[in-house]
Amino acid sequence: MASAKKAVLGPLVGAVDQGTSSTRFLVFNSKTAELLSHHQVEIKQEFPREGWVEQDPKEILQSVYECIEKTCEKLGQLNIDISNIKAIGVSNQRETTVVWDKLTGEPLYNAVVWLDLRTQSTVESLSKRIPGNNNFVKSKTGLPLSTYFSAVKLRWLLDNVRKVQKAVEEDRALFGTIDSWLIWSLTGGASGGVHCTDVTNASRTMLFNIHSLEWDKELCEFFEIPMKILPNVRSSSEIYGLMKAGALEGVPISGCLGDQSAALVGQMCFQDGQAKNTYGTGCFLLCNTGRKCVFSEHGLLTTVAYKLGRDKPVYYALEGSVAIAGAVIRWLRDNLGIIKSSEEIEKLAKEVGTSYGCYFVPAFSGLYAPYWEPSARGIICGLTQFTNKCHIAFAALEAVCFQTREILDAMNRDCGIPLSHLQVDGGMTNNKILMQLQADILYIPVVKPSMPETTALGAAMAAGAAEGVGVWSLEPEDLSAVTMERFEPQINAEVIFFSEGTRKD
Repeated sequence: MASAKKAVLGPLVGAVDQGTSSTRFLVFNSKTAELLSHHQVEIKQEFPREGWVEQDPKEILQSVYECIEKTCEKLGQLNIDISNIKAIGVSNQRETTVVWDKLTGEPLYNAVVWLDLRTQSTVESLSKRIPGNNNFVKSKTGLPLSTYFSAVKLRWLLDNVRKVQKAVEEDRALFGTIDSWLIWSLTGGASGGVHCTDVTNASRTMLFNIHSLEWDKELCEFFEIPMKILPNVRSSSEIYGLMKAGALEGVPISGCLGDQSAALVGQMCFQDGQAKNTYGTGCFLLCNTGRKCVFSEHGLLTTVAYKLGRDKPVYYALEGSVAIAGAVIRWLRDNLGIIKSSEEIEKLAKEVGTSYGCYFVPAFSGLYAPYWEPSARGIICGLTQFTNKCHIAFAALEAVCFQTREILDAMNRDCGIPLSHLQVDGGMTNNKILMQLQADILYIPVVKPSMPETTALGAAMAAGAAEGVGVWSLEPEDLSAVTMERFEPQINAEVIFFSEGTRKD
């Protein structure tokens, strides 16, 4: 029997979304931005010592191949021809640091994840060497000296891992954030892989000058990082190389954005003053500041938002970074065992509709914005004999909202114009109680796109718009209208939640 006729949809674009807790591959229609199919794989996190967070770079790479193959199979079942996939974009967890051997393609150590705290003593000793009246690290990079960024993780690997030291001495070592590791591996690895990164990921290393848009010699000398191991810095939208294996062999990889920049693009925040908040492992509020660097007086970061083409201008953003958001739900699941799946948290919270005076500060990796206090640790307080797991679940959701409130307040003070609403995305936004709580705690509407995969969408847009691909127009009149769900602040949220929680359906 003849096979069914393949559906004709016009050009498609794929996106690898490699996050801290999972990897996804998603395929979009470049004309309508419709999500056609995707596949997701959870990634293991290893905690070898207190405060250490690692992942296996080979597991990450394998998960990318698996997601691509499975998505292509699903497209086949939908009678969609995968030869219509014209480009692939990459979006990734930022700052996470990998060093590998360019001759064998093997990682020389596990990936040191952005949340990792082992570099606290490195940060303390380095900070003593920065003159109080000339914080050249902050003025060049937009970042505070913190365990969060790649330079100190790389410094730790060079100081403590003999295999890394030896590979650097023998000129075999390459450094990269996850985007670099993936693009190098997908474009051939040891057989001609392309060693590059984009401006958004480079701006999170603490080695990159965000004004000149190049690796900074003075910063590399300060952190004692050999410049020969760094990737080439490219724009966020250009052809880096071609896929060398798997179902999509020969397809160009032509978009690359750190996950929070990708979400800003996917939410179409192209105007100065537009902002979005992504609820993933952490929580990240970014506000587009246009072509100018705005330095925060209130504990926010200055970062590169995107540069959508080799000859296109660079755009900057202010960022409020919260280390622990979705990670607190994973902790309740994996460490305390009070839920079996992340989705259950909403059910527990709904049962009580209040935290009943219980407060949760999930400072598992210290506190990020606006405090930058690495020694802080988590606390649950206000417990009574009445407190049960439902109250703790509710307090965990409130914690995410309170942390967002703090960074939103800082953003409003820095920008001078308060946000009139908050655009949101990320896995946690499926939780309606969280979204309503967030609107109540901020006193402004929370607006969520009906297709919440904005990070992957942003990477796909960058890839499809690249010169030489040209299947996705980023002109304002061509961008698809997005349907949104709105959560309006309610006057007396606790009463509403309580009545919902106790209603017998």
